[in-house]
Amino acid sequence: MRGLLGRKELPSGEGILLRPSGSVHTFFMRFPIDVVFLDRDLCVVSVAEDVGPWKLRGARGAKAVLELPSGECARRGIRVGQQLALA
Repeated sequence: MRGLLGRKELPSGEGILLRPSGSVHTFFMRFPIDVVFLDRDLCVVSVAEDVGPWKLRGARGAKAVLELPSGECARRGIRVGQQLALA
């Protein structure tokens, strides 16, 4: 349950999928992240960009959370309503 805690960075192109989870915290983290909230079918229900350390974020209906490097959602055009697929 450590997730990204203790890491100095999350390289571009990498992420971490937390399942089941409908919320995250960035307590003790050293860098900001983008957070994508997903329903059980991996459809985007909410996006929180550039979430800095010491924050809480959650989304109603979220069953999984995808943590990405800050700015990755904008680079990839991730928006509410999109269907994601694991590759």
